[in-house]
Amino acid sequence: MFLVTGATGNVGAELVRALAESGERVRAVSRSGRSEGLPAGVEAVAGDLNRPETVRAALDGVRGLFLMSGYGGQRQILADARAAGVRRVVLLSGLSAGTGDRDNAVAGYLLDAEDAVRDSGLAWTFVRPTSFMTNALRLADQIREGDTVRVPFPDARTTDIDPYDIAQVALRALLSDEFAGRVLEVTGPEALLPADRVRILGAALGRDLRAVGLEHEETRAEMEAGMPKPYVDAFFSFFVDGTLDESVVLPTVEQVTGRAPRTFAHWARDHTDAFR
Repeated sequence: MFLVTGATGNVGAELVRALAESGERVRAVSRSGRSEGLPAGVEAVAGDLNRPETVRAALDGVRGLFLMSGYGGQRQILADARAAGVRRVVLLSGLSAGTGDRDNAVAGYLLDAEDAVRDSGLAWTFVRPTSFMTNALRLADQIREGDTVRVPFPDARTTDIDPYDIAQVALRALLSDEFAGRVLEVTGPEALLPADRVRILGAALGRDLRAVGLEHEETRAEMEAGMPKPYVDAFFSFFVDGTLDESVVLPTVEQVTGRAPRTFAHWARDHTDAFR
């Protein structure tokens, strides 16, 4: 049995499908515990990673655990996992953990999560992806309303990755001893500017979309309306001050899975309905 936390999220949902398609028994943990949309045979369980007591029973009989970062109950969940006989944990971290900057709100919580896993006594693998291609879904309302799309950080070139590819890497880390004790930094296959992604989305939709870069002050105001200021500061540090370089294409996905990661054009074609 494999336990997937965040099972309805971008990566978790892909990993649940991948494990089920591989013939593995899967227990899918989400706050709601809903089974709608899960593959046949997958066991849906309600659990909150900030309340480890809600996850404890789901660890029974589990061989491998896929764990999200940034939750208050993580250390207790890991202790409970070890007591339950779980053998390995794959942690979804992020590329910014590689900066080692504990004063950065994003990198800091990822590093804390990695520390907890290292301290757990379980065999571990960290998967550190770049930005997700699914972040483009934030543009959906603008795209439905017109052909001009306002984008933040217009000069930031990033190798965004499809959550499908993150899940494929996590799958192999769960099923094999080969990646124990390793940090797997994963990227998409190409470095793109926000305007490039808008253009590619337009091609997938059969429209001529045009990106307009936001001024930093506009970006900050919009971001602070939806997230705490320390996290906004973290992203400005990454993409304005340049403390994180997500522009480098790494070969990890192909090395681990045997095939190249999916392109943004592939992702866009698969998700056109979300922009209509």
